[in-house]
Amino acid sequence: MADPLLDAAWKAREHAWCPYSGFAVGAALESDDGRWYAGCNVENASYGLTVCAERAAVSAAIAAGARRFRRLVVVADCDPPVSPCGGCRQVLAEFGEELLVESASRTARRSWQLRDLLPDAFKPSRRAHD
Repeated sequence: MADPLLDAAWKAREHAWCPYSGFAVGAALESDDGRWYAGCNVENASYGLTVCAERAAVSAAIAAGARRFRRLVVVADCDPPVSPCGGCRQVLAEFGEELLVESASRTARRSWQLRDLLPDAFKPSRRAHD
């Protein structure tokens, strides 16, 4: 069965800017209202300024006004499929630990709840969107 969110992540991956690592990543994030937001990794010669695909998707969603999310799909050509880095996990936790995180390669898939990827996430005492 086709998965449009997975397809959107693969399509975003085609636009990755990864001249240093050669590791292209795509992500697609689904908001609670069903809208999709895609992102790809964007590397920089000053490597600390690199933006991960997951954070690019979150940024696109926030810029469009979305604040609550139900599913994230991350894709790359590697086995086993990669999970989001620690920084991306923390950024995602800002919007809820119930998020379903899925990762896929061309041959395999994995999934987690965000709370399992980042137990005891750092959280402010009060969130502006709660």
